[in-house]
Amino acid sequence: MLKFILMKKASVEKYKYIYFILSALLFLMLSTRSSFLYPFNNWDDANSYFSMGKALFGGMVPYRDIFDQKGMYLYFEYGLSYLVSHTTFAGVFLIELVCGIADISGFYKILRLYSDEKAAILLAPLSYAVIVSSRSFWWGGSAEELCLPLIIFGLRFSLDFFKNQYPKASMPFGTVFTAGILAGFVANIKYTLLGFYFAWMMMVFFSYVVQKKLKAGIKACFVFLAGMFIPFIPWIIYFAIKGALYYWYWGYVYVNVFVYSDLSGEGPTLYERVYNMAKILYWLIIDDWQYFVLIIPGMLYGVLQKGLRLLARINIIALAAFLFVGIFVGGLAIPYYSLPLSVFSVMGAAFIAALFGKTALVKKGTVFAHIAVIVLSMIFIYFNSINTEFMKQKREDLFLYHFRDIVEKEQEPTLLNIGCLDAGLYTLCDITPHLRYFQTQTINVPEEMGNPYTEQDRYIKAGAADFIIARDTYPEFIFENYDIIAEEQYGWYDMDFTYYLFRKK
Repeated sequence: MLKFILMKKASVEKYKYIYFILSALLFLMLSTRSSFLYPFNNWDDANSYFSMGKALFGGMVPYRDIFDQKGMYLYFEYGLSYLVSHTTFAGVFLIELVCGIADISGFYKILRLYSDEKAAILLAPLSYAVIVSSRSFWWGGSAEELCLPLIIFGLRFSLDFFKNQYPKASMPFGTVFTAGILAGFVANIKYTLLGFYFAWMMMVFFSYVVQKKLKAGIKACFVFLAGMFIPFIPWIIYFAIKGALYYWYWGYVYVNVFVYSDLSGEGPTLYERVYNMAKILYWLIIDDWQYFVLIIPGMLYGVLQKGLRLLARINIIALAAFLFVGIFVGGLAIPYYSLPLSVFSVMGAAFIAALFGKTALVKKGTVFAHIAVIVLSMIFIYFNSINTEFMKQKREDLFLYHFRDIVEKEQEPTLLNIGCLDAGLYTLCDITPHLRYFQTQTINVPEEMGNPYTEQDRYIKAGAADFIIARDTYPEFIFENYDIIAEEQYGWYDMDFTYYLFRKK
């Protein structure tokens, strides 16, 4: 009998992960431009990460030899995707798929805190479907998307502790250390998302204080920091060997904090920041209603549950609030910035499980019910994702393929991208950037530190690349060394651009 029970349990375990894998695969197939259903992922940010990862794996040192201002694990993951395919986003799609499976699995573990296994299995993909169909998912492959599993599993640790252990027990140091490791990875991908883990550790510390264990609480903070340090170690060693520790700090910390965000200036007042963030939240709820329709009732459900202590009720609000503030305190509200907030949609799924978890269809957890969730989710994604319209385009309609055919006639061509971030020609032509400022970024670095605009002008005057791709504008002196050989219009939504291809004389 015991053997039969164990075999049946193993069968359920295997089945649920097949369900999760299939859900992630089908949902991403529709929602991300990295999918084979799309002609190309022409998002400039994603192509920039791809070029950085390619350069990293080709021996160039990020920040010193080639510049972008995101974290090293992002470039490392894109470097791995380059090994899968040099000229497509097939590798990026695989990384997105792994993250998606982890997201759904994490949602399942959270839902198990609030419902039985069958309801948790059935509803786990629901939260992921509303995420990938939202506007903030953007074109696929963002740093925020790759951070979602790191936040989801931290959320699970926190909810489990405050729901099932606090105040009878303290947070185990092993869990604190593990959460610190997750925070360390977030810090080395996009540090603005660390507001979540600041609140995470703050609430754990308060739990120790409430239990009158102040020394243990302080120790827990150091344990968390020790775990957070672990993901830094490989890059400390890497940059130390390359003699580029300063460039790591300069490119990822200094540029982001003091140049990109301009936090060294006076900036808006506290009232102005709060007012601006309130407006941002209002528009986020409207623009990303797909997951806010679950977040709002779900957060209320999480706060108003019976039997919770005050700190446990405050916990989930603190996690969401600090994550939001960390992202938007600078006042900039680019659509994909808000994607990490979508993880709280799982609370809406938990609320649904509480309302309907005992119905026959959910309780039985039939194959039909699982198929229904997948099919309905795919229909929802298809009609709500901003990307599905792009699926209708063909490769021959995209100017990048026309430019690629020209550039590839040259043996071992070099390229410079001006007027915008990486348009994708580096990717399609399998060209590794050879110039530090290989693309134009909106970062006004001081001249003594190598201003990108000045440096790109110098590259053009020196004829440092065989080809130049430009968007909308270019300096007049470019004609001293280059000729226009192709020009095409291309745009998206309400924006229209003109792309130019120059060849060195």
